[in-house]
Amino acid sequence: MKRYRLDRKKPRQLTPAEARRLDAAPIDYSGIPPLGDEFFTKAVAAWPPAKHQLTIRLDADVLDWLKANGRGYQTRINRILRAAMESQPPRRSGSTAEPKNNTRTRRSSVR
Repeated sequence: MKRYRLDRKKPRQLTPAEARRLDAAPIDYSGIPPLGDEFFTKAVAAWPPAKHQLTIRLDADVLDWLKANGRGYQTRINRILRAAMESQPPRRSGSTAEPKNNTRTRRSSVR
């Protein structure tokens, strides 16, 4: 038996024999109920939420700790912040967390 290490970003190509076997196998849809128009009018794409690129300044030791576990430290930052956000009670105000326009102006170095 040949073993493969899976890489989600670069999946292994099927052999021609595997592709033929999959193409020949019928798919049984009988256990799946049909979806009506009501389903599609209520359907929303909820995950994953949109990501925004930003610059963040971290203490050197915090960044070293995040990077110590290898690749994916930005994902770890996001998961830590999400866990902190979701552990908080919901805000009472009716406003949503929309990003505000940056109204700050730069100060001139000449006075």
